[in-house]
Amino acid sequence: MSKRKPRRVTAGEMEMLEVLWRHGGVTLSEAHRALDRDIGYTTVQTRLNRLVDKGLARRSTERPARYAASVSQREVSAGQLDLLLKRVSGGSIVPLVAHLVEDRSLSLAEISQLKELIDEAERNASK
Repeated sequence: MSKRKPRRVTAGEMEMLEVLWRHGGVTLSEAHRALDRDIGYTTVQTRLNRLVDKGLARRSTERPARYAASVSQREVSAGQLDLLLKRVSGGSIVPLVAHLVEDRSLSLAEISQLKELIDEAERNASK
């Protein structure tokens, strides 16, 4: 996974990235249709251009231009979670995990996954 500095992604930009991940390369017109709701054509164009400017998408030189995500969904999710952690808990994951564990009913499978993650973190910390 890339260690690029995480960039803030707005809800509209995230929606556009989801279109790019789902459909691969799309033209502006295809992206507009893929959103399947009442949104301005120029709004879609602005969002795509912002993604390109942020380095999160790329635009082809062909006409009509095709847009494609230049980062994975995992990279964007990790970056957004890093920003959230810094903003709400000074970078510590403990308050976030405590909140999620205390305020939600976890399945046995989820508890098992969390234990595996902690075991892996302990192994990595002792290296």
